[in-house]
Order: sequence, then C-alpha cells, then structure tokens
Amino acid sequence: MTKLRQLFSMRQTPQNQPMPGSNQVANSAGGYAWAVDDWIQLDRFLVLGSEGGTFYIQPQKLTRENAEAVLRCLQTDGRRVVARVVEISENGRAPRNDPALFVLAMATGLGDETTRQAAIAAMPRVARTGTHLFHFMEFVEGFRGWGRALRRGVANWYTGMDAERLAYQAVKYQQRDGWSHRDALRLSHPQAPTAVHNQLFHWMTQGWDVANLPTGAPDDRALQTIWAFEQAKQATSVGDVQRLVEGYGLPWEAIPTQWLAEADVWRTLLPHLPLTALLRNLARLTANGVLTPLGAETAQVTARLTDAEQLRRARVHPVAVLAALLTYRHGRGARGGLTWNPVTAVVDALDQAFYRAFQNVEATGQRLVLALDVSGSMSMGTVAGVPGLTPRVASAAMALVTAATEQHVTVVGFSHQMVRLNISPRQRLDDAVQAVSNLPFGATDVAQPMLWALANGVQADAFVVYTDSETWYGNVHPAQALQTYRQRTGIPAKLVVVGMVANRFSVADPNDAGMLDVVGFDTAVPSLIADFIRG
Repeated sequence: MTKLRQLFSMRQTPQNQPMPGSNQVANSAGGYAWAVDDWIQLDRFLVLGSEGGTFYIQPQKLTRENAEAVLRCLQTDGRRVVARVVEISENGRAPRNDPALFVLAMATGLGDETTRQAAIAAMPRVARTGTHLFHFMEFVEGFRGWGRALRRGVANWYTGMDAERLAYQAVKYQQRDGWSHRDALRLSHPQAPTAVHNQLFHWMTQGWDVANLPTGAPDDRALQTIWAFEQAKQATSVGDVQRLVEGYGLPWEAIPTQWLAEADVWRTLLPHLPLTALLRNLARLTANGVLTPLGAETAQVTARLTDAEQLRRARVHPVAVLAALLTYRHGRGARGGLTWNPVTAVVDALDQAFYRAFQNVEATGQRLVLALDVSGSMSMGTVAGVPGLTPRVASAAMALVTAATEQHVTVVGFSHQMVRLNISPRQRLDDAVQAVSNLPFGATDVAQPMLWALANGVQADAFVVYTDSETWYGNVHPAQALQTYRQRTGIPAKLVVVGMVANRFSVADPNDAGMLDVVGFDTAVPSLIADFIRG
C-alpha cells in the first residue's frame, strides 16, 4: 500500500510528471506547469519582450512562440489586441516600446479589415516619436506591403502634429533602421496642412541651401528649430553651440558630435534634457566633469530624478532607471572606453527614482514571503533586452518594491533548496542586486518557499514568487505544496507568481482563486499584487 501511494498521489506528485487530473503541459526544463493563455502571453511579450531569450529558449524561438500567440489573439479579437497595445504603450507600463510596435505592425498586416483599420488609426498613439515611427515601418515590411491605407497612416503621423513639434521630431530623430524622414515622406506623400508644414516637408526631403542660409532666425518657431540645427553644423566655437541651445532649445541629438565632448555644452544642455535622455547620459555628464560631488549640476540632476511627478509625465519606466543604475555604478561602459567615477548622490537618486517610477502602492498589512528564484535558469537571458538585467537581478529589484512598502515581510531565495539572501529593503538597490548576482547556480523547485515555511513554522498570508516557472526538480508541485500549507496551518494563504520571462508557463493553478499570475516589470504589478492579497 505504501508503495502504491508513492506511485500515485493527488497531494504529492513529482514535478517531472503532470499533476493527476490537471491540464499541465511540459515546460522547457522537462517539468510540468500550466500553460498561460494567449492573452497573458500577449501581455508578457508586450512588457518583457523576447530579445534576450531564456536559459532554455533561444531568442528566435521565443520570439516565434510569442508571435504565434499574438497571431491567435488577432484571429480571436483583433481590436482587443490593438486596444491592449495602446493601453500598455501609452501608460508607459512596458520597459521598451518595440514589442508594442511589433504587435501593431502584425495587426496591420495579419488582422482582418477592421483590425487593420484600428491598428493604422492607433499608430500615432503608439509610435510617438520619429524613432518609434521608423521601428514600426521596419516591422511592417515583415508582414505586408505598402498599401494606400498604410501610406495614409504614415502621412497622418506627419500631418497630425503641429509644426513646432514636428520640427523637433525631425532634428531629434533623424534616422533609424535604415529609414529616414525623407524615406517616410516620399513613401506616404502627405498633404501639408499649413505653409510651415510644407516648408518642413521640403527641408526633410531636399534640405536647405546652406550657402544661402539666412543669417537671422525665421520668425516661426518651427522654422527656427530647423535654422538652429543647420547653424549648429556650421558652428566654430563652444559659445556658438551654447547660444543655439539656449535660444532655440536644440536637443542633444542635434548637436554635432565634436561638441558633445565639451563640458560647457552639456551644462547648457542640462536644463533642456528630457528625463529619459538624462538617464542615458549620466555617465557622459560625470566623465565630462559636469556632475561632481556637491556640485550645483548634481543637485539639479538628483532633484529631477527623484521627482515622482516628472517621472510619471515622462513615462520613465523602472527598467530604464535600473539599467542606468547598473551601468552608472560600475564606472565603465559596456561598450566603448568611457570611464567615470560614480557620484554617490547620483546613485542614491537613481535608487529612489526606481521605487518612485512604479505606481503608488498601499501596504496590505499582511504577512508576506517574497521568494526569489535564484536557480541557474534565472541567470541567463535579459529582461527587455537590457544588458546585464537577468531575470534573477530583475526579480530582486521587483521584490524590493513590495518589501519597501510592507511591514511584515521576509525575503528568501530558492533553487532546488532554500538559499540564504542577505538583502532587505533598507539596503540600497544596487547592493541588493549585487548580492543576488554572486549566488551559485542550482536546479529549480518553486515548491521550496511553501515547504520551507511549513517546516519552519512561518505564518504567511501570501507567497509572492518571482520566477521563470521552469520548475522541474522537486517531489511535489508548487500548487500541491501550497494546498498542504493551507491545510496544516489553517491559513488560506495566497500565491502570486510573477513571471519574469515571456515564456508560456506558470505554476499558478488557473482553477484556484487564491493563485494569481502577473507579468514582471509591468509598472502596475506591485499595486496589483497588493490588491489581490487584500482581496
């Protein structure tokens, strides 16, 4: 009888076998989990992307799997797909906009007529910058040709914005992916809504006669931007460049490369830098001597980085902040030979900015176990294509957002066994990231947090597990371990599974109302977790 129980049990099934009576499927590691539906897969792709692949899946295969899920969603309800793309993109919930542009391009080529019309109409809301437009146009060519409706959609991108904004886009985002504004305009043939638009279109397609460039700026603000851009090309001194930046608000991308090595140019640019550009240029500002300990420019930068309202308006995603922090604290760029001495105040400001870039989170008052999967599979691949941002590192950062809010919380790590983690919300983010980065590899058993809590008398109202769901090692499934914990403690504990890669798997039982699957690094996730735990 004992042997029969070992061979078949509803309460304890090895993870390399499906739970009896369930519809589990084999995951990429050889274990069994639930397949998320295509709509969750769509969300994972939009937020997490697939460029970095995973430990088990190469980027090309992972992208194909996600694209096939998107296609099935388009066939089911294409307008819902377009609406979801717009919602996630406009609200800045994803680290990068490329997956949203990719899905929108798929909708224009593979959706039905209603879906194609909706996607083309939504394009200016998702492709908000020149770079977005060029990415979208490159993606489109993988799915369809340039019909009249799509050309009109591109034309509307140019005619739908006022001339001043269009001029700024033209000098800031000049070309990408082999596309330029000249290419886009010659393809779409927009009808200029104003005389100024007509002059801008002429400049973008044919340029201005530099030899006859007027010595004084035009009266129109949009044309002033173009004039200043052309003047910057002819500048012979730092002072010339500074006057053009101060007088006409030229973005740093419009400044000729030789002047970007000058500290005084960056000091002049600093008040005009958008927050996203500021994050990308912190290293250069420090290397050039603009940012120094106790410096006035440093105080200006740290104040902007820690302003929650500015972060929200600029759609600064926490991953952008974390990427800046990972790079800046090292004092050396991943590419090129740039080096700098990190300014402590800037590192501290980035730490604060990371937490403030998420939606406001209210404490649940519940007892929480935040469990980080630190197995080998979490150490490979990247989140949103950010170099060095592995799922393991990203999960530690995500967990600290919740840990910093809650009073009754413990943070643990697991692989095929529990792993001691020396991290707490009182640490600076980069210290916590460093702590998980140096851990040894191991196999994956997502049941470990519940088994550990049961063995050690830990009373938890909820377990929040950050994982890739590639669990396979243990003798009991995570869902079974949670059921056993509930039965033996009398606590109706909940389980939240935070998916850290865009694969098809989750250990959350979709038939259990006390389990929830969410997408890691969606800016809404900490609030969603808190709402679910509170009921």
